[in-house]
Amino acid sequence: MKQHKDFLAEFERMARAGVSGENLMQRISDLLHDQLARYNWVGFYLIEKTDANTLVLGPFAGTDTPHKRIPLNQGLCGAAASLKKTIVVNDVANDPRYLQGSEHTKSEIIVPLIVGGRVVGEFDINSYFKDTWDEKEQKFVEECAALAAKQMKP
Repeated sequence: MKQHKDFLAEFERMARAGVSGENLMQRISDLLHDQLARYNWVGFYLIEKTDANTLVLGPFAGTDTPHKRIPLNQGLCGAAASLKKTIVVNDVANDPRYLQGSEHTKSEIIVPLIVGGRVVGEFDINSYFKDTWDEKEQKFVEECAALAAKQMKP
């Protein structure tokens, strides 16, 4: 089974090879969703080009989501982007900001993608398990998000 360092090494190789930000985001989503049991929905939301106050669904892996567009003033995703900081919720039932999507989601982590000092999107992972996000997992998810952000144009 791959370790976090193995995933990061693969993503770094792809980035050095010059893959587009979107292709790297899709690869990150697919690989983590397929190979990490607690990563049940993995994806990216991007700031909409015509409305800087809205996130739109980007590359993802997992079941379809009803949340294709999220205003920055709504939900955990909106909070992470607005605050420019990682949001970790290990029991979404106890956070009033959580926008109900899948009834299976128990915990969620969202990391903003920051390029040139501004948020251009975010990396979002839902887990069907409570208490998925410890410090080690958070650091790993943040490193994945940073690699994706480096591939995006400001």
